[in-house]
Amino acid sequence: MTRHLDLEGIENFRDFGGYETVCGRGLKRGQLYRSANHSGATPADLEVLKALGISVIVDLRRPLERGREPSRRWDGFSGQVVENHEEHVNEDWSVLLKQAETLDGDWFRKDSLNFYHNLPYEARHIDLFSRYFRALGETDGAILVHCAAGKDRTGMICALTHHLAGVHPHDVVTDYLATNIEGRIQSRVRFLDSYIQDLTGLKIDDQALRVAVSVHESYLDRAFRRIVDTSGSIDGYLQDVLGIDAVLRSRIEARLLG
Repeated sequence: MTRHLDLEGIENFRDFGGYETVCGRGLKRGQLYRSANHSGATPADLEVLKALGISVIVDLRRPLERGREPSRRWDGFSGQVVENHEEHVNEDWSVLLKQAETLDGDWFRKDSLNFYHNLPYEARHIDLFSRYFRALGETDGAILVHCAAGKDRTGMICALTHHLAGVHPHDVVTDYLATNIEGRIQSRVRFLDSYIQDLTGLKIDDQALRVAVSVHESYLDRAFRRIVDTSGSIDGYLQDVLGIDAVLRSRIEARLLG
């Protein structure tokens, strides 16, 4: 089953529906999409997005990121855009890169683990995740969620969606790791190399960059362990932190399950 859609200027674009679920109804296709940012979207890409019937776009990036790489929309787009306007200079990745003593694969791996540990309980992510799930239960049409690279923040929100829908844990991880498709890794390495040099003036070797553009099961594990340790369970987190009560959960299931 092909999930990736090869677009000209949008990386890591794919349908994250279509999985079997514990209840047996299955997760619908054509309702849930994920990707990297849309700043490089070509006119042809925008026509594809328009044809998919996307009515909600959730941009998980910070204002600074959105300013650096503004999103492109198709003519006539009138859908809902979910964004968060909080910004903290200390969160700027460029600052962390410049402060690092050694930028190797281990640094990027530890940076990712730390990011995933903090992500579920950061106020801006709670706000964005909560509004995303409300949009799932309250709007029609397909929904597209993205961040900068479409792998970490996006990967987390997609994994939570899969859990809520009852997707089997193995498939949750499989979808998360689909970011690592080998045919696209090298192009992401080239992009990140140029991006970091423009941002910081630093030159990083390809092996370290490959770690930076990839995801690992341990990252998602770290976030889920933090959730279980803090909220008791993923379901407890969805309810008590993100505010997904029984009514909203029922609406989401009715919309997404076959």
